[in-house]
Amino acid sequence: MLPATPTEYEYLLIDFEFRPKDGREGNPIEVICMSSKNLATGEYKNLWADELLLLKDHPFSNSGNQILVAYFASAEMNCYKALGWSWPENILDLFAEFRCLTNGQPPFFGNSLLGALKSFGIQICEPAHKDLMRSLALRGGPYTTDEKTALLDYCQSDVDSLDQLLNAMANSLDLPRALLRGAYAIPLAIMESNGTPIDMGIYSSLCQNWELIKAELINQIDEDYNVYEKGVFKEVRFEAYLTKNQIKWERHPSGRLKLDEETFKLMSKIHLQLAPLRKLRDSLSKLRLNALQVGSDGRNRCLLSPFSSTTSRNQPSTNKFVFGLSKWARGLMQPMPGRALAYIDWSQQEFGVAAALSKDINMMAAYESGDPYLAFAKQAGAVPEGATKRSHLQEREQYKLCVLATQYGMGAEALAQSLKQPVIRARQLLAAHRRIYKQFWEWSDSAYNHAISTNRIQTVYGWRQIVKPDLNPRSIRNFPMQANSAEMLRIACILMAGRGIYMCAPVHDAILIEANEDEIDLEVQIAIECMTQASRYVLNGFELGSETEVIRYPDRFLSDADLEFWNQVIDINQKVQNITPTYN
Repeated sequence: MLPATPTEYEYLLIDFEFRPKDGREGNPIEVICMSSKNLATGEYKNLWADELLLLKDHPFSNSGNQILVAYFASAEMNCYKALGWSWPENILDLFAEFRCLTNGQPPFFGNSLLGALKSFGIQICEPAHKDLMRSLALRGGPYTTDEKTALLDYCQSDVDSLDQLLNAMANSLDLPRALLRGAYAIPLAIMESNGTPIDMGIYSSLCQNWELIKAELINQIDEDYNVYEKGVFKEVRFEAYLTKNQIKWERHPSGRLKLDEETFKLMSKIHLQLAPLRKLRDSLSKLRLNALQVGSDGRNRCLLSPFSSTTSRNQPSTNKFVFGLSKWARGLMQPMPGRALAYIDWSQQEFGVAAALSKDINMMAAYESGDPYLAFAKQAGAVPEGATKRSHLQEREQYKLCVLATQYGMGAEALAQSLKQPVIRARQLLAAHRRIYKQFWEWSDSAYNHAISTNRIQTVYGWRQIVKPDLNPRSIRNFPMQANSAEMLRIACILMAGRGIYMCAPVHDAILIEANEDEIDLEVQIAIECMTQASRYVLNGFELGSETEVIRYPDRFLSDADLEFWNQVIDINQKVQNITPTYN
């Protein structure tokens, strides 16, 4: 999968200025100007929008040994797409490489271009001037002659900064792996440009009435918990509820309850009666409906923020990205008449990645069975070979929780609580996992010890993390699964872009695509082929399966688990007109 490595490179540095059309966030972009520099010839090209729009294609050679260099290259590729230009063959994104170089030890000056330059001691332009030029670009035209000159000069100054940064980073660049990371800029631009269709009628109504809806949600749901006071969640009241219902809850060393999202998510799986409360808290804390970036054409578009997490996953804004909202709010996603959406994700991706990377025969066999949890129970001798999910549901659930416990780094006591079983039973399950998947644990221990001794850990394709002494051991052990899964997603997106798939968004270990209703099945088949191929690249030939959910108009992107809450919100929305919000 790695790009070819030319013996001699021709570096083309490039930077654009642009803004969302009509200045509305969520709209596709419009290009203002471009500056480029060919390092081999020293030639600059400084072009204004009207000159760029006259070009049928980009004015560069696009030869096999030319490498386009940018900082946050998906922005430049967005401009390529807006101008209708063909894609460059090789891309070097110095943002991705700077993140890879400093990952695990955040740079003192941040990850912006200015921050990267400052970290290498390179003189930079005044931040105030940069802010002034950005504001000028975002303002839009018409521009005076002096303003055009100022913007082109500013654009060229960024190109000159790229020149200095490239020279400073030259010895640390990992080619051709860096070009693979750079190639991800193309599918990112496609997804950021395409966006995801939103039901604007319901979305606008929910935005208008959201404060009223929140108040009524609290009134209805909190009747069973009594943990809110004047619309505010109260820890003291929640602790009283837990005591009354004999629910043990994880605490901080200080003794206070852990009230983070992950803890609530886990506990609501153990104690199902907490699920409505969890969804309520999630909605009230995360949902800022008016912040969702929706263009005038009814599509959610936002920066997908690649390489932002330590494992290199995308981290788009939870407020601006529809998949960052509470899961019930995904009901806002609805294809237009004649169109369909497909949500495609890998089946048990982290389990499969762990099996393949560790080369554990038993674990690979469990994955390939199609139900790794039931296979684990069979391998442990807990159920007969002919057992099914239906016939041995309780046993399968125990072994499933054990697998998840190993992935989350849970100890025996936490697993026992999840199982609602004595600690000795949890220890038996964890011991069975270590016995049956011995090769996996030997590999995991070896990878952990190597990371500790070298202060480094990296993926198959070279995404690195600096391992600091205080790093959580669970994070170190999870890194190979999480980070290689992220690489797999990037490669799948690159392959889909090459096959012309209409991608809307990457979602952790899944991809949302769109097509005409009568073509969606074929597009899904092609997308699955790309995802399977990506798994082979990362896992040395081992293939991961995938699952697909197709949404055709007028259906919505809603799981059965979230349908009830969605209907409750919609019902409240219809009733709260002209009502002043009150709280119990």
